[in-house]
Amino acid sequence: MPLPEEPTATPGPAGSGRRVSRKTVLRAAAALGTAPLLIGGRVALARDQPASGGAVLAPTPDCHDGDEPTVEQMEGPYFKPDSPLRNSLVTSGTPGTRLTVTGYVFGRACRPVPGVLLDFWQADHNGAYDNSGYRFRGHQFSTAQGSFSLTTIVPGLYPGRTRHLHVKLQAPGHRVVTTQLYFPGEPRNSTDTLFDSRLLMNLRQAGPGQEGTFDFVLDVPQDPTTPPTTPPPTTPPPPTGTWTPGRAYRAGDGAAYAGLAYRCLQAHTAVVGWEPPNVPALWQRLSAGRSAG
Repeated sequence: MPLPEEPTATPGPAGSGRRVSRKTVLRAAAALGTAPLLIGGRVALARDQPASGGAVLAPTPDCHDGDEPTVEQMEGPYFKPDSPLRNSLVTSGTPGTRLTVTGYVFGRACRPVPGVLLDFWQADHNGAYDNSGYRFRGHQFSTAQGSFSLTTIVPGLYPGRTRHLHVKLQAPGHRVVTTQLYFPGEPRNSTDTLFDSRLLMNLRQAGPGQEGTFDFVLDVPQDPTTPPTTPPPTTPPPPTGTWTPGRAYRAGDGAAYAGLAYRCLQAHTAVVGWEPPNVPALWQRLSAGRSAG
């Protein structure tokens, strides 16, 4: 059974009251008919937070809004180097509730960062860490579009801590950032002295398992004026259908959403929470009056 992790490093910001102050990577409301993924608690990402009265928030230019990168937390006593290269920590016989966590790694100008090392580790469904082997340990690298995906289980509880995932991130040529991800609605969130609401994942039930999302923001300098890899066409392409979750979009693809036309800037697979108006890093709005068809 693991020992409690003592809060001996990286306390939360003084006087912050654990406010939700994530960099507005994708500042837009999820008030267009799709509910945020968060179940209980407060929203963790600006892209899911509606303005007062339900109005849609306009994207913050270049994301220079004064917020800080993803907050850091202590490593804890159970980190182990040299984890396997893999994005799935489970097999068909692994006990526990399945959990898939997806998201992006962004830099200071709200642009995806490719090639970022993400090293995850966690407790098993009984709350125990594998300190002799590498169960529930693994590292991966963000894709060319800055995305990542982790398949694991919901970690168990152990004395002194709420449910959490550990992760270390390192962008090429930059320092290691260590932090933790938390689950909304957990009773122990209110008693865990390390818990920080800015590190809450968005979470929803998906059949017998759960799906979570979280976008990391690293202190990686970026030029906000750098144009997308594929320049916008002179004549906007017509939508090639209504935006659909689960569909793989390529850079340059068109899609219609809520009566507006959008062009894909970064290849990705669409998921709920990444609707075109909510993710300006992925979709460029082309017109104000195109029909969704």
